[in-house]
Amino acid sequence: MPSPPHSHPERHPGERVGWLRAAVLGANDGLISTSSLLVGMASAEATRDPVLLAGVAGLVAGALSMAAGEYVSVSSQADTEEADLAREREELATKPRRELLELKNNYVSRGLKPELAEQDARELMAHDALGAHARDELGLSDRARARPLEAAAASGLAFSSGALPPILIAWLAPFASLIPALVVVTPVLLIGLGSLAARLGRAPVLRGALRVVFWGALALAGSSLVGRLFGQMS
Repeated sequence: MPSPPHSHPERHPGERVGWLRAAVLGANDGLISTSSLLVGMASAEATRDPVLLAGVAGLVAGALSMAAGEYVSVSSQADTEEADLAREREELATKPRRELLELKNNYVSRGLKPELAEQDARELMAHDALGAHARDELGLSDRARARPLEAAAASGLAFSSGALPPILIAWLAPFASLIPALVVVTPVLLIGLGSLAARLGRAPVLRGALRVVFWGALALAGSSLVGRLFGQMS
């Protein structure tokens, strides 16, 4: 008799789309903001060092700001989840019959017959009552739980990855060609990021790429104008 196939958890690409899309958008923010900052500084300054320093400072400040914002946001989500779980623990301890009925009705509303729904609810509560209610009543799971430190690290790294290419250009390119190099390279990278974000979100690729390039070009033009105005005043 052949042995049964080994069971293994099945993973789907959709599980990764959320954080991949967030990473792409974070890189997009880092690219636009840093390129715009460098173009503005290069339009006002005649030497490389202040421009490069501004770019590095922008990378550090932006990455830390993104990480801090993400940490605070996801921490609030985690606090809400913990409060919901604490309430479920208390209700399971004090009102187990009502919690069983809630779980049963949840399964009935999803298509199970009442007898089968009650049997499933009893078996799941006997195995892991809190886990069953967290998953089927609150919509929480281990994979989807809020993780503030991971979210903060991912957000900071995503921003840094987008900010790094323009800083490398500011470091390596001839200073006289710095602004043209940024103006050429940044839209190309934005097209790639915009297309990837659109694919991950299952949106029209061309529209997504053109949209992000338009706003990126607008940011570059605005920064260049501000830099030239301040450069003429100094």
